[in-house]
Amino acid sequence: MDIVSLVERCRSGDALAWEALVRAHQGRVYAVAWHYMRSPEEARDAAQDVFIRVYRKLDTFRGGDTFLPWLLRLARNVCLDRLREKAARPPASDLPVEEGPQIAAEGPSPEDSAETEGRKRLLYRALDRMSEKGREMILLKEIQGLALEEISSLLGLPVGTVKSRSNRARLELASAIRRLDPGYGAAGGSE
Repeated sequence: MDIVSLVERCRSGDALAWEALVRAHQGRVYAVAWHYMRSPEEARDAAQDVFIRVYRKLDTFRGGDTFLPWLLRLARNVCLDRLREKAARPPASDLPVEEGPQIAAEGPSPEDSAETEGRKRLLYRALDRMSEKGREMILLKEIQGLALEEISSLLGLPVGTVKSRSNRARLELASAIRRLDPGYGAAGGSE
């Protein structure tokens, strides 16, 4: 089913259509939320807030092919709002990691694919060392797979600026990976 008819069914109160819409996009929304929030629990909360906002704002959505950028813009805005609130109200006391709640990991365990996990760890470490603009560009273009025009619309930037930021971000990521693991890529990666 195409996104336009799915959204129309959601607008008319079809609970199954809403469930299908959420299931189809929850992974991407969570990925964006995790990128900003850097915590599984906070990312899940933010993703839930995103879908609440989507449900309330479905009437403002116009057009079929632009749903994903519209959704990701909402996700980005929700996360930025939550980060602003968090900065305005710092926690009274921080819990040491050992005392915090233990959250079961979802999906396959690291033992299932050590090489893939090693690459992911290297990628995440490299992403953490990137500038915020570079990290955001890698997330939107390379991880979420958005087109330059969609990113341009989402960020409110000219396509040329998005293109140059994308190229700089890829170079920045490659440089960060080489700094973290100088032998990576020479013989298929060292992790």
